[in-house]
Amino acid sequence: MTKAKIFFISIAAASIALLAGIYAGAQRTNSPQHTAPHLAEKNIGRLFSSTLLDTSEKSYSFAQWRGKILVVNFWAAWCPPCRDEMPGFSRLQTKFAANGVQFVGIALDSSDMVREFALQHPSTYPLVIGGTEGVELARLLGNPQLALPYTLIINAAGEVRFARLGGLSEQELDALLRESTAR
Repeated sequence: MTKAKIFFISIAAASIALLAGIYAGAQRTNSPQHTAPHLAEKNIGRLFSSTLLDTSEKSYSFAQWRGKILVVNFWAAWCPPCRDEMPGFSRLQTKFAANGVQFVGIALDSSDMVREFALQHPSTYPLVIGGTEGVELARLLGNPQLALPYTLIINAAGEVRFARLGGLSEQELDALLRESTAR
């Protein structure tokens, strides 16, 4: 076996091990973990100064969503709980858009995987590719182990009102958004 072949096999094995570790971290508990919103609060400016691309290379600046209720979901196409919650998130984006709510999915995944997923499961909200900036954002916003899914609700004043590591049901998120938009 050539050195190049061994190198590529090693990289592939390391990537699979990393993805499995992230997935296992997300599955460590049967109940979702609530993350203290104050952990993300001091770094929210970093989110609003970020610009990420979608799979068609369209640029999305988070600054455009200042003043809205922003639901940020860190996810990956290979993550079963992430895929399970996304249809509900799409329905809620449609339901709450007129109330100033904007969802955005930050994929901690490859552009090709996200493109394939989005073709099979269209979304009503932007799905952007996180890359290394997305990984750093997830850490800064209260998810240092990078387990997925991880969802934040940021109010119109730019304050983190809710953070959840683990799946989030459509019903629970609906109630949280009704409460947030009633203020």
